[in-house]
Amino acid sequence: RPNLKMPATQPMAASGTDSLYKLRHRPPSDKLVDTGFRNLVMILALMVALILLGIFLVVGGQAWQAMQAFGINFVFSSTWDPVRDVYGAFTAIYGTLLTSLLALVFAVPLGVGTAIFLTEDFIGARVRSVISNMVELLAAIPSVVLGLWAIFVLEPFIRPVLQFIHNVLGWIPFFSTNPSGPGVMPAVLILTVMLLPIITAISRDSLNQVPGDLRQAAYGVGATRWTAIMKVMIPAAISGIIGGIMLALGRAMGETMAVTMIIGNQTTFNISWFAPGNTIASLIANQFGEAGDLQMSALMYAAFVLMIITFFVNVLAQWIVKRLALKYD
Repeated sequence: RPNLKMPATQPMAASGTDSLYKLRHRPPSDKLVDTGFRNLVMILALMVALILLGIFLVVGGQAWQAMQAFGINFVFSSTWDPVRDVYGAFTAIYGTLLTSLLALVFAVPLGVGTAIFLTEDFIGARVRSVISNMVELLAAIPSVVLGLWAIFVLEPFIRPVLQFIHNVLGWIPFFSTNPSGPGVMPAVLILTVMLLPIITAISRDSLNQVPGDLRQAAYGVGATRWTAIMKVMIPAAISGIIGGIMLALGRAMGETMAVTMIIGNQTTFNISWFAPGNTIASLIANQFGEAGDLQMSALMYAAFVLMIITFFVNVLAQWIVKRLALKYD
C-alpha cells in the first residue's frame, strides 16, 4: 500500500520559498527612488504636452485677428497683398504640400534602395561602412550651405533638363512655365537631398533589426535574393520604414532656409512645377521682420495652419505604423 504521508523535504522547500519571497522585499529607500523616478518622468512627459499646448495657444492667439478678418477663406484664397491688407495662404499651402510630396516621391526609392544596398552583402563591409558614414554626414550639412549649393550648382545643372521637359511636355499645365531660375522643382530636389539621410538611416536600422532566420527561411523554401528582400525583409521592416518616411515628410514641410533660397518666393498662384513658388515656412521667414499688425497675424495664421497639417501628418504616421505593426508582427 503506498505511503500517503507528505515527504519530509516539502516543509523545507516551503520554508525556502518563504525565505526567497522575503528576500524580494526591498528597503523603503529603493521604493522611494522608484516612486520619485516615476513621478519625475511623468512630470517631464506632462511638460512636453503642456509646451505643445502652449505653442498652439500662443500661435492661435496671435492669429486670432486674422482668423476674425478672413475666416476659413484664408486657407482657400491665393491673394497676398500687404498694401490692401488682404491675405490668403493657399499659394503657400499648395507649395508646402507640393514640394514635400514630390520630394518624397524622389527620396523614398533612393533612401530605401540605399538602405537595402547597405544591409545586404552586395559589397564589402568596409565599402558599406564608408557609404553609410557619407550618407549620415550628408545630414550634418547646414541648410544654408545646401541652399547656396542649390543656387550656384544644382539649378544651373538641371535647367537644361527642365527646359527639355518644357519643350516636349509644355502643353501639360504642370510643365507649362519656362524654367528660368529659382522655382518649385529646384526646391523639390534640394529637399530630396535633405530627406535622403533620414529615410536611409531609419530604413537601414529597421532592416538590420529583422531576424536573420527570416531570410534563411526564405532561402530554404527556394526564394531568390530579391524575392527574399521584397517579400520577406521589407514587409517585416515596413512599420519602421513608413515611420521614417513620415518623419521625413514632417521635416520637409517645416524646412525653411534652403527652400527659401531656391523656391523663388512668389506669392501669386501658379500650378506649374517649373514656376517660382512659396511655402508657409519661407513666407514667414521672408515677411516676419517687416510685417504690420494684420500681416503679422496673417503670418501667425499661416503658421497655425502649418502646425495643424504637421499634427495630422504625425497622427496619420502613428496610425499607419500601428496598423502595419499589427499586420506583420
